[in-house]
Amino acid sequence: MKARSITMLIVGILFSMMGVGLLFGGIAASWVNALQNDGGYLTSPRERFAVDSTAIVSARADGIRGDSYPGPLPFDVGSVRITAESVNPGKDIFVGIAPRQDVDRYLSGANYSELREVEFRPFRTEYREVQGTTPLSDPAEQTFWVASALGGGERNLDWKIAAGDWSVVVMNADASPGVSTDLQAGFRSELFGPIAAGLLAAGAILLVLGVPLLIFGAQGLGRHAAQPAARVPGAYSGAAPYGAPQGPPNRVMGNQVSGNQVPGNQLTGVHDAADAMPYPARLRGELDPVLSRWMWLVKWFLAIPHFVVLLFLWFAFVVVTIIAWFAILFTARFPRSLFNFNVGVLRWSWRVSFYAYSALGTDRYPPFTLARTDYPADFEVDYPERLSRGLVLVKGWLLALPHLIIIGALTGASTVRWSDPQNPGIRYETATGFSLFNFLVLVAAVILLFSGRYQRPLFDLLMGFNRWIYRVITYVALMRDEYPPFRLDQGARDSGERGPAPLTGPVPPEGTAPRISPMPSGSPVPTERPVPPESPVPPSDPTTPA
Repeated sequence: MKARSITMLIVGILFSMMGVGLLFGGIAASWVNALQNDGGYLTSPRERFAVDSTAIVSARADGIRGDSYPGPLPFDVGSVRITAESVNPGKDIFVGIAPRQDVDRYLSGANYSELREVEFRPFRTEYREVQGTTPLSDPAEQTFWVASALGGGERNLDWKIAAGDWSVVVMNADASPGVSTDLQAGFRSELFGPIAAGLLAAGAILLVLGVPLLIFGAQGLGRHAAQPAARVPGAYSGAAPYGAPQGPPNRVMGNQVSGNQVPGNQLTGVHDAADAMPYPARLRGELDPVLSRWMWLVKWFLAIPHFVVLLFLWFAFVVVTIIAWFAILFTARFPRSLFNFNVGVLRWSWRVSFYAYSALGTDRYPPFTLARTDYPADFEVDYPERLSRGLVLVKGWLLALPHLIIIGALTGASTVRWSDPQNPGIRYETATGFSLFNFLVLVAAVILLFSGRYQRPLFDLLMGFNRWIYRVITYVALMRDEYPPFRLDQGARDSGERGPAPLTGPVPPEGTAPRISPMPSGSPVPTERPVPPESPVPPSDPTTPA
């Protein structure tokens, strides 16, 4: 059963990924075709080409070739537009396209420059200089050009691609040396319309086949990955909204808390306890007592198999989230098996990141599974019985925007740009630096390398960053309606958790209360505790002074 689910998931992911790629290709081709309907061209940047010789000629390997086309076709295979403008004052420019053998014969013995390579960012040209002393006659007098343009100012050469081996030549109109011109090339084709239709149709067919297979596979794996998690005291139980006091002993009624009068509206202690409640998405990471000094240098390489698998699983995660969006909108429920699958993907990702790059907290290799294990890193989300239909429309992008900005500031890499002094404003280079989060991981790794110890305060801070990130992912992925708190809950466990949840041993049957491990020394006091009854007040002794 599990093997069948894995097979369906793999086939569904492959079909869906190919379908999405074809759809994007079809959309791009449709956009290009729409531009062409208005007479537009796909154009290169306008750049300056300057040589000291008498002509600029397209290279043999890069010349315009149409010999692969089977003769004339009933539609426009492709059209080329070359725009040229002379930079030399008082000189007209000539642009022509002709068969290569005629061009070679015309330029034989002359000094010209063959354009070998062009790069636009930054702009750079490479020429092969052909030496010669033979003067050339005016190019416009030649009869072998199939298309040409001559004159001052900006000139356009339009030519429909045909079978043959062709060369593009740019010269001064009087064939004098020293060619300097601003050039721009454009291309259009009637094939973009049929190509767009074919890509869109093929992409739609693959998605129709792939998405159901992906969903069925995810449902099967979600059922296998489902394991009852041990209830954490103080954690979200599903019976009350997140952050509200739970249980009869701590009921809040008006200005009374558990029957004890509170002066005025001083409910600070109650609010502090509510704010300390753990979020329904709980992230755990236990630091190994002994870590290798150098292993972190190769963990990214050892984790490559996980990265490959997670690439496909995250694609499935996005598809499942989209399906869940519609399910929540119409039923107010996130399908349970799909919910378990998405939690499993996040759990797998957290184990790999805890091992390889975001915490470096263990040397134990992560398991290849969506289910919970006894691995030092774990992630769990309480399943919501109902979700808001209205929030699903805005929480994933609008309401989460403040969190996304903060996380982007913490984890985003800085980019530096500078201009080339030789050509400012046109040529530039970019360099990307470390993000704050990655810098802290690097600091922890370097300290480990030289001292053999992982600084615990730094580990706790990194865990707080990771916990914040995964809470926001949970909210954006529509898995909870409770808004993530703006706080760093540092440490190996979420605030309010007593101890490790039992991950091994027999799973209790449904309907029975899971066994809770004894509270270890140093754990926080449970928020729910019975209030002792009020003691009777003894009668006052009149002889005792007040």
